[in-house]
Amino acid sequence: MKTVVRIFAVVHSGIAAVFSLAAVLLLGLAAQMLWRALREVVHDPGAAAATVIESFGLLAVALVGLEIAQTVLEEEVVREAQISAPTRVRRYLSRFLVVVVVALSIESLVATFTLLHRAPEQLPYAASLAYATAALLAGWGLFVWLNRSAEDVEPEGMRDAKAEDVKLQ
Repeated sequence: MKTVVRIFAVVHSGIAAVFSLAAVLLLGLAAQMLWRALREVVHDPGAAAATVIESFGLLAVALVGLEIAQTVLEEEVVREAQISAPTRVRRYLSRFLVVVVVALSIESLVATFTLLHRAPEQLPYAASLAYATAALLAGWGLFVWLNRSAEDVEPEGMRDAKAEDVKLQ
């Protein structure tokens, strides 16, 4: 069984590495876009602003990729966490969802600003993204609230989770 756990740790490390590589590539693309916007700003300020806004979207997705990589490494490789206790589930999902909600919020703002100038008739799609992000945030809040009561039944889960945090210091 220990061999299988080691294999999973290697696979999780590989997945985290791919997420990190993708994030670095997106960061490079965003930097290229910002450089292009800097060169365009004199000739066409509107296009430069649109390019900067689009680079924000790429940066948000890069942030999600890095956070997912970090979460996978910390939770699956370093801590070797078994996602079974309510506390562990809540903390694991919260780490992931906070990044997703922030990235989707940024994406909805980017979409709104972009569509406002390029295709105002498509603004309902940006609004749908914003509403879906708000629904995700509300659902996450409900999950945390409902899951919190499970910790009262199993208080050792919080102690175990805090003890695992020591591995990261």
